[in-house]
Amino acid sequence: MAIVAPSILSADFGRLHDDVVDVVSKGAEWVHVDVMDGRFVPNITIGPVVTKAVKAAAGDAVVDVHLMIVEPDKYLGDFRDAGADVLTVHAEACPHLHRTVQHIKSLGAMAGVALNPHTPESVLDYVLDELDMVLVMSVNPGFGGQSLIEGVFPKIERIKANIVKRGLKTLIEVDGGVKTHNAHRFTSAGADVLVSGSGVYKAADRAAAIAALKAS
Repeated sequence: MAIVAPSILSADFGRLHDDVVDVVSKGAEWVHVDVMDGRFVPNITIGPVVTKAVKAAAGDAVVDVHLMIVEPDKYLGDFRDAGADVLTVHAEACPHLHRTVQHIKSLGAMAGVALNPHTPESVLDYVLDELDMVLVMSVNPGFGGQSLIEGVFPKIERIKANIVKRGLKTLIEVDGGVKTHNAHRFTSAGADVLVSGSGVYKAADRAAAIAALKAS
């Protein structure tokens, strides 16, 4: 069974509380929060204040914060205080990645590292043992609703093989173009957590979409 993490990027921000409550009530174990700063990626989205509101609506669900920002170390404490259970930073944005991972763990959050589609998984070699999660971007970060990049599937497989080889329990999350009709491709490659924005929030039947993603 996959963990489903609907991305609030596709929610209606005019009724964000209700949209978060809705997907959690329909079976989503995680809620994915995309934070963009207009520098690391082109768009600007939200910060700790909205994250705190998501946490209040999410109840017992895991609040999964994906920091698509430069200098993430400056804000890790703020997002943790706002209720982030998982803090994921981009390898490309962290010149001292091991230090950043240790900072996240010192805050008591799950530590994740995200990789852009062009970034080789070898950048994880010296931190993988410390990670709770690897986020593999299957689209270029910064926009919702993109089509997935096919080259990510062998990348997921290689990361999974390395995790198994090392005897780790590190989760693999995928983000980008995940829909009910292709989710099985991600889980077959080794993904444990499926981020889906429009695939859940724009579905005619959200409960059915979440159930299908879980079963993939």
